[in-house]
Amino acid sequence: MAGGVVLTGVSLGAAGARGSRLADSRIDVLLDESIGTIAPEIYGHFVEHLGGVVYDGIWVGESSSIPNIGGIRRAIVEALRPIRPSVIRWPGGCFADSYDWRDGIGPRERRPRRTNFWIDQRALRELGNVPAKYDTNHFGTNEFVRFCRLVDAQPYLAVNLRSLPARAFFEWLEYCNSPAGSTTLAEQREAGGEREPFGVKYWGIGNESWGCGGNFTPEEYAAEYRRFATWAVPDYGVDLSFIGSGPSGRDLEWTRRFFRALNERRDLNRMWGWGLHHYTSAPNGEAIAFDDTAWYDLLSSANRMDSLITAQWQVMGEMDREHRIKLVVDEWGAWHRMTTNVDPTHLFGQQSTIRDALVAGLTLDTFNRHADKVAMANIAQLVNCIQSLFLADEDRFLLTPTYHVFAVYTAHQGARSVRTVMSAPTVHWRDGEERDQSLWGLNGSASVRDDALTLTVTNSHLTEPRETEITVRGAPVGAIMATTLTARNVHDHNTFEEPDTVVPTTADVRGGRSPFVYRFPAASVTKLEIALRR
Repeated sequence: MAGGVVLTGVSLGAAGARGSRLADSRIDVLLDESIGTIAPEIYGHFVEHLGGVVYDGIWVGESSSIPNIGGIRRAIVEALRPIRPSVIRWPGGCFADSYDWRDGIGPRERRPRRTNFWIDQRALRELGNVPAKYDTNHFGTNEFVRFCRLVDAQPYLAVNLRSLPARAFFEWLEYCNSPAGSTTLAEQREAGGEREPFGVKYWGIGNESWGCGGNFTPEEYAAEYRRFATWAVPDYGVDLSFIGSGPSGRDLEWTRRFFRALNERRDLNRMWGWGLHHYTSAPNGEAIAFDDTAWYDLLSSANRMDSLITAQWQVMGEMDREHRIKLVVDEWGAWHRMTTNVDPTHLFGQQSTIRDALVAGLTLDTFNRHADKVAMANIAQLVNCIQSLFLADEDRFLLTPTYHVFAVYTAHQGARSVRTVMSAPTVHWRDGEERDQSLWGLNGSASVRDDALTLTVTNSHLTEPRETEITVRGAPVGAIMATTLTARNVHDHNTFEEPDTVVPTTADVRGGRSPFVYRFPAASVTKLEIALRR
């Protein structure tokens, strides 16, 4: 495989014995076994003030020669709209617990310039006194909410719990949501160009409070959470949804001890969502220069999301037996070494290949299968950083393979998740420490909206396609359309010079009968759109 993109081997066989003999894998879609509605917020995003995410990625300034809408890069707005981003988290991340929202309001020329939380990262230290070490605060609350409105997303604000008092949260809430002209803060909002309230619903109370967000114990954080949540009065007619700072990965004791401490005063009703962070990595850490072992190691790391959700959900249920509180995976993605960033000041910047696309597909399918548990998720981060959908550098802009996965999966948003049963040859390999490992041969999810079935599937095998017999149980099938994202070489990636190296292709395929046989290409993400005849 070398260069470009191909739609490989769409193969549909007739139902019956011949189709069964051709197939080495099987998928059953059970239309009558509903899991839950797939919250559009599962397809959310994350924007933090670090490197080139905000400045250069999103905010270019109103006087910039780069096409913009009131200072916001036009290209990113136009690319986001079709994938319906649903919700965007801001301003961090670790940055959030050093951020004073008041620095980002008022006339931009009068806003203070501050030292950025990430200034001591080695990559920035080696560059000298570069602008990325500081924050101009030109992109503040009004600008962020305007960005959200431009792309039809809800804002999710992360509150500074580590270094600001609870009163600052109360005042930020008032600034955002109080009626027009009702208070001095409402007047300040109007002076910034927004007379009507923002109606911000989602608020994160702290971030990674076990680490950069304060280094608290679970009990200490529970006390802080209770204090901050108590300040959220009045609610200004908004159904406020508070999200607690959950664990990193599989730390079940952080969850157990926090829930136990918060429940001592019956305060679990003050929480809507419980945050979970899980980053995916492989031992060699390279975004492009990976071998077969690093390919499978990364996908295996991503696949752990399934067990993380199940384990956290079980522990949450010890105190919240009705499971009123849902999971919010508000940081996830593939994190590689910073060797492929398009600008040296783009901290944690990295390129994206079909391997990252499979990480996205595996993870989104996992969320879909757990639609009864996961209420929101936010991939990290939107642009010029960890598993970004976009790369930007001055007037240059591109869509990564991860973007194309989100575009392919848009049909799942708000649809009814239904159970799938998948059987495929297991992938075996030896990891970087020479241990035997295995991975599901196929991974995927299915959803139904009206008379349309969407089935998305990842084939993680590097070289072997999967001839798969697919049975839809519960309704006859009609026309089928396939959209496939794969690459001729798994190291291929989109560049400013060749932005369409890795893009999806779509083809109509002969349908009208179940079961049918479909050939999933090696190293691919596929969507089958199947008409149902009821």
